[in-house]
Amino acid sequence: MSGFFGSVLKEDCVNDVFYGTDYHSHLGTKRAGMTFFSRNKGFQRAIHSLEDGYFRNKFENDIRNFEGNSGIGVISDSESQPILVNSHLGRFAVVTVNKIVNIDELEAEFLAKHHTFSETSGGTVNPTELVAMLIAEGKDFLSGIQNVYDKVKGSCSMLVLTEEGLLAARDKLGRTPIIIGKKENGYGATFETCAFSNLGYEIDKYIGPGEVVRITAEGYEQLRKPNEKMQICSFLWVYYGYPPSFYEGINVDECRYRCGAALARRDDVNADFVAGIPDSGVGHAMGYSHKTGTPLKRPYSKYTPTWPRSFMPQNQNMRELVAKMKLIPNKSIIKDKCGVFLDDSIVRGTQLKDNVTDLHEAGIKEVNMRIACPPLTYPCEFLNFSRSRSSLELATYKAVNELENREGIEMMDMKEYSDCNSEKYKAMVEKIREHLGLTTLTFQTLDDLVEAIGLPKERLCTHCFDGSSYFE
Repeated sequence: MSGFFGSVLKEDCVNDVFYGTDYHSHLGTKRAGMTFFSRNKGFQRAIHSLEDGYFRNKFENDIRNFEGNSGIGVISDSESQPILVNSHLGRFAVVTVNKIVNIDELEAEFLAKHHTFSETSGGTVNPTELVAMLIAEGKDFLSGIQNVYDKVKGSCSMLVLTEEGLLAARDKLGRTPIIIGKKENGYGATFETCAFSNLGYEIDKYIGPGEVVRITAEGYEQLRKPNEKMQICSFLWVYYGYPPSFYEGINVDECRYRCGAALARRDDVNADFVAGIPDSGVGHAMGYSHKTGTPLKRPYSKYTPTWPRSFMPQNQNMRELVAKMKLIPNKSIIKDKCGVFLDDSIVRGTQLKDNVTDLHEAGIKEVNMRIACPPLTYPCEFLNFSRSRSSLELATYKAVNELENREGIEMMDMKEYSDCNSEKYKAMVEKIREHLGLTTLTFQTLDDLVEAIGLPKERLCTHCFDGSSYFE
């Protein structure tokens, strides 16, 4: 995942873009960048790696020299952004949140036309540069953005900074959000609405799927109407989103509270305490605790001064070390107790298994795990959610391969394993429970998750759970 922020003000916007982008640090781990436009200096850009530091530290020196009334920033989980280009449309910069499934096909089309790619990393094409090239094929910016919608298979939301203002274009199925905020001296556009609060913006508009809006310091105008169909990622509420943020008018933490309460309604375990696996499990645990009356406690404390982010290091061994070292168990709460633990999801299960081992070593009597979403029975095709290189890394696939005495089968029929009422589903969940060393394991039902979010199922992407979503 990645996240972006843009602003167009009647005065200098550098600080707003700097701090607004920083509020997306939980969404990206690898690269970050900002671009500003001023009549005096033109376009100015800086890009830095985040693999050995934080956004604020990396850009503090840059912002002293930047100026501009309009700007965009991005924190990316993969490619270097923003991309700054010169074309027949004029100079412009673009940032994206994307997953381009057909990137190889599109790359081949451009190479066949004798185009070149300059923003390459690790021998692969930069997806955001590809988007910039697709925009530049249009006769104007709107037709160029439509060209992206027509040709990209997967998902792509974008902010495009031009000399005349800012264009905000949400993915054609709305898999990721863009929200417009208003303040006294201008407007902003963001992925996470939590970026607005401390900068003085109020939410003014949720951009619809496929909608394109031109934003200036005076206001905004719709250039393309939203599509009727929407498939917004349900994991935005369960996992990705920061607690104070809103998507489609629905708050993240309130949704997590409802998810926890839904799990509690279907549970009858007698526990001494309820706890959330930090950080995203905490909101779910609150809902469970309040529904059951079981005390909410903190058996793990997260030590962040020197072990801040388990997914920042690119080396897997170092990621696992950080994940282990940053969570410190409290034996006073754990020893001889029965606990219910809430977490957002189980992807591979590696980190969770280590946590369970630590709990047993601390003397816990029972580890009852409750997961706020259904099992991930299908790999994400749209947002790189699972971070797994193949479906074989998913805990569900490992369990099913073992149950069916198969080895290394990546593509299989997971329909019955996705049905919470089937015997195959129950066997899969039991096998996952055994692998993780849990006393009990319960996943959220899909119906309860949809109800907790509060949107009709057809408006949500639930592909990871039932394989139901689609390309368009």
